[in-house]
Amino acid sequence: MSDQTHKLVEYLKGFVVKERRELFEDKIQNRTKYITIVLENIFQGRNISASIRSADCFGIQDVHIIENDNIFNDDSEVSMGAEKWITTRRYNKHKHNSIEAINDLKSKGYQIIATTPHNTDCNLYDLNIKESKTALFFGSESKGCSSETLKLADRRMKIPMYGFTESYNISVSVSLCLQHLTYKMRQSDINWKLTINQQEKVILQWLRNSIKAAKEIEQKYLSKNTK
Repeated sequence: MSDQTHKLVEYLKGFVVKERRELFEDKIQNRTKYITIVLENIFQGRNISASIRSADCFGIQDVHIIENDNIFNDDSEVSMGAEKWITTRRYNKHKHNSIEAINDLKSKGYQIIATTPHNTDCNLYDLNIKESKTALFFGSESKGCSSETLKLADRRMKIPMYGFTESYNISVSVSLCLQHLTYKMRQSDINWKLTINQQEKVILQWLRNSIKAAKEIEQKYLSKNTK
């Protein structure tokens, strides 16, 4: 992050109370991009909102949303404001946005894990997250992960089940996976924490989403300090 942006972060911190600054500094230490979730073509917005809420609770910073047929509108009553603290990336410019998302994540060093109850080659408890960063794909309510995702995934993973029902609800699946894998990650020697630069970028996002008229305040600051 540039020195100018660092100064902007420090400046904006002056517009939030001490308790909130300290809360940001505390929470950022438990944030990670080592594990991320990808929500592919989810029909019900409340399932995405609930998944975003779970991602925040487990310290996951990035959520990727693929909009092939369905456009996401956040349900704030479900997400409980969690969208302010999460960094979302939306893929909606092409017919097959899943391929773009997979290529983007692979280029950043993520292994692609498609969750599915069918034709799997590992389960949640067997998944190795020490070899590389992990992107967990969760497919639509009726069809699951797309054929493109299943074909291009590095692994196809199931969540163990012992009843008659074939699959969990999407947001429940997200929570189960994140609870297990983030615990596993935090108990390991994986370097999962954000870098200093990443921390400042996230805190800048949090500040912008916390300060009333943040955009105007930032513009005034930049107009005075970039001449």
